[in-house]
Amino acid sequence: MTDRSRLLVSTEDLAARIGAPGLVIVDASWYMPAENRSGRAEWEAERIPGAVHFDIDALADRTTDLPHMLLAADAFAAAAGALGISEDADIVVYDGAGLFSAPRVWWNLTVYGAKSVRILDGGLPKWKAEGRPLDTSAPAAPKPATFTPTVDAARIADLAAVAAVLSDGSATVVDARGPARFRGEAAEPRPGLRAGHMPGARNVPFSTVVADGRLADPAALTAAFAAVDLDRPIVTSCGSGVSAAILWLALESLGVPRDRLALYDGSWTEWGGAPGTAVVTGD
Repeated sequence: MTDRSRLLVSTEDLAARIGAPGLVIVDASWYMPAENRSGRAEWEAERIPGAVHFDIDALADRTTDLPHMLLAADAFAAAAGALGISEDADIVVYDGAGLFSAPRVWWNLTVYGAKSVRILDGGLPKWKAEGRPLDTSAPAAPKPATFTPTVDAARIADLAAVAAVLSDGSATVVDARGPARFRGEAAEPRPGLRAGHMPGARNVPFSTVVADGRLADPAALTAAFAAVDLDRPIVTSCGSGVSAAILWLALESLGVPRDRLALYDGSWTEWGGAPGTAVVTGD
């Protein structure tokens, strides 16, 4: 079992360190389109003091029509640097849901070599519930920094890599979508995608590893992954690569080494929309 302080930071600890040299606070708020919420608008209205906003839709690969795909290393470095983030910074990421989109930004930063990235335990909801300070003034422009990326390419899975591990059984694909979508009983929210899942994939809905906007306790996480062999390589997937990062966080917290994990960036949006990929329904 991993010491969670390596992955999460408490609201108490963050509040005590606001304004500390080297600390960069990142608001990673993003919501599904059906929620009719704007992470950026909410950040502009109120934020943890000093927080910059990382927009996973704006800071994404525009050479593909797949949503919020990881930027190329040089483009990511420029974007992070413009937000005042360096790879040596002490980075804390949070979101407005508690624990939803923050792990995606945490993953982006870690695969590009940021040395210290943690997620605020409970996110903005817990911070606000405790009456901690919020900045409601117009956001100030961040002081630019230099981010020098080191790419951990093995942690990023593409369609070919996922097809290969499904074929040879060298890794387990774990899908974070809800059970009805996984089984093909519910239509996908994005048009044009087939319903179902990849042959051999396991379903661990991200809702089973989150409790009240926080990472669930170790016993609940162990139960959620009961059908997954944690001693084998694992590829996390979901609808579009966001909640797949929540599963990654949960797996790391259970002690799965990072070098046995990869995230399928295109996830079901790519697989379910690609011609020739195998799709099955049911369990």
